Amino acid sequence: MQLTATARTARGARTESTLGDAADRNVTQSGTRPATQSETRPEARRDADGMAVAAFVLGLVGLLVMNILLGPIAVVLAVIALWRGTTRRFRALLGLALGVADLAVLAVLVSVNGTVVWGLGG
Repeated sequence: MQLTATARTARGARTESTLGDAADRNVTQSGTRPATQSETRPEARRDADGMAVAAFVLGLVGLLVMNILLGPIAVVLAVIALWRGTTRRFRALLGLALGVADLAVLAVLVSVNGTVVWGLGG
């Protein structure tokens, strides 16, 4: 059975009207509109994954150089990545642990040598 162009247009208008009314009811009943597939943000998840990797790398590098700067940054990035629900949770946890280790190394250096710089030899 073949539909004419006007019948298809009328059928589409009824469907849109019905869907529109249902969406309006959802808005008025709960106060917010439910999230649809197109409204979800995969960029936020990708950003959180990048933050987890950055926290890991900065925490690792911070053990060798600039732990006074890289340690706190690694901790903050790891916490934000975990809060945003990263899929790379283990990397974020490693970044958090390495950032805390950076701060522990800094505390040991300050208490033993009285400086924030460490070196090999004397």
